[in-house]
Amino acid sequence: MDLVTIEQARQHCRADSSDDSLLTVYVDAAEQAAQDFLNRRVYPDTDALAEAVLDGTAGGDPIVTNASITAAVLLIAGHLFRNREAVTDETANQLPLGAHALLWPHRVGLGV
Repeated sequence: MDLVTIEQARQHCRADSSDDSLLTVYVDAAEQAAQDFLNRRVYPDTDALAEAVLDGTAGGDPIVTNASITAAVLLIAGHLFRNREAVTDETANQLPLGAHALLWPHRVGLGV
């Protein structure tokens, strides 16, 4: 997906390059969590979106990333980086509060 670069994640988490493989996993998971919450696919730019539309993989109501989505992905990745254990005060399917607030306006398919 590449909504967030490893450099952005490293800076956000105040990590160094020795953490890159772990950060890559967390960024990938954060991007997937954001898309799952939004009920839509998110693309890094209009070219990637256009390509997905042309090849039929864009899904319903795709969107190009924006500052809110990027910030939410960074918050989720940072949360995963800081909370590496399974036992936390939050439920497993709960997004960090700031990420939820940033993503909510872009969510689709909420039902009736």
